[in-house]
Amino acid sequence: MRFKDLAERQILKAKAEGQLTGLKGEGKPLPHAGYGDAAETAGFRIMADAGALPREFTLKQERDAQAKHLASLTDPEARKAAMAVLADLEMRLAIEQDARRKFLQR
Repeated sequence: MRFKDLAERQILKAKAEGQLTGLKGEGKPLPHAGYGDAAETAGFRIMADAGALPREFTLKQERDAQAKHLASLTDPEARKAAMAVLADLEMRLAIEQDARRKFLQR
């Protein structure tokens, strides 16, 4: 039996048992899948719902906050220090992204 048939059978069974009613987001369109693999996106969504965001996401948030902070600075010395922090965050983010890609290629 093909996977699609098995999945369809499980969906119909859950629907008949009433397990698909009252779920979060019921009746609403699915959120935009974003970039990358659909399974990866779904995994990230599940982890986010459980409150377990990957380090990559928190680094993106820190990087965005640092970029806003840098844009607000006018003092050259403060800008230089803020740029160093931003560069460090971008490097750590790139390392996390590369590690995830290598892990998923196995």
